[in-house]
Amino acid sequence: MALRKIVTVGDPILTKVCRPVTRFDQKLAILIEDMIETMHNANGVGLAGPQVGMLRRVFVIDVGDGILEFINPEILETAGEQNGAEGCLSFP
Repeated sequence: MALRKIVTVGDPILTKVCRPVTRFDQKLAILIEDMIETMHNANGVGLAGPQVGMLRRVFVIDVGDGILEFINPEILETAGEQNGAEGCLSFP
């Protein structure tokens, strides 16, 4: 595993559309493990592919109930709203 550089606001990669994951191989497993390690090292609760410079539809979260890995996620519905401080690692 390795720490990856977190891309911050102003980097054009954060505005691009990610490509779907089509190969579930060792390279993807390494990316996910690196993202988890990077997220924990930065004291974050979530991290997406573009935030580490990878235009892939993948993100990881850990909100206290264990790590969840999402690959090619789709938003099916939304409800409610969030109030409070922004915690995005790309907006330090």
